[in-house]
Amino acid sequence: MEKRSKMPKVVGADAGPEGGKRRQSLFDKDGVSANYEALGMAPVEEEHFSDSMKTRLLAFKAHRVKIRYANTYRLEPRNKLRDYLVRNKAQAILTNRLQEAKYDGVSSRSLCASISDEILKAVKELNFDRYKYVVSVLIVEKAGQAINVASRWVWDAQRDTWVSAKCETETFIALALVMACYYE
Repeated sequence: MEKRSKMPKVVGADAGPEGGKRRQSLFDKDGVSANYEALGMAPVEEEHFSDSMKTRLLAFKAHRVKIRYANTYRLEPRNKLRDYLVRNKAQAILTNRLQEAKYDGVSSRSLCASISDEILKAVKELNFDRYKYVVSVLIVEKAGQAINVASRWVWDAQRDTWVSAKCETETFIALALVMACYYE
């Protein structure tokens, strides 16, 4: 029984750029034009930019580059978080958004997300430096039940802090938790 190879042997003019010898790579310099022909594309010539185009291109690339700063090894923020300001902002947002609202289990998820985004933006506008924030909003229907809310964190008791704000209506209770973690 004769073994057949999976690849057919090509002999003659169709054997490749060097007559029977296969090219090592698609990106071989000798066979570049053949690659373009095989892919159905024409080779693109090197573009020549004017000086103004180069300047604009470099300015565009400079905007996209992320600036990296050296570590300062400071362990204390310059503008320390004042929890009473955060609490007042969160409380004001909760009462303004939920004052006339009724509990709806379907729409409460999107309402919690929009309120937490609004609280996060308001807290960031206070410009406490070197803090990262996590905002969690819970809306629970009043049905005569008790509720316990617990969170676990790796916490630095000297620098990290948290604030809660509560809004209570006839049909539900809303609780906003803002955790501020110091970021070196």
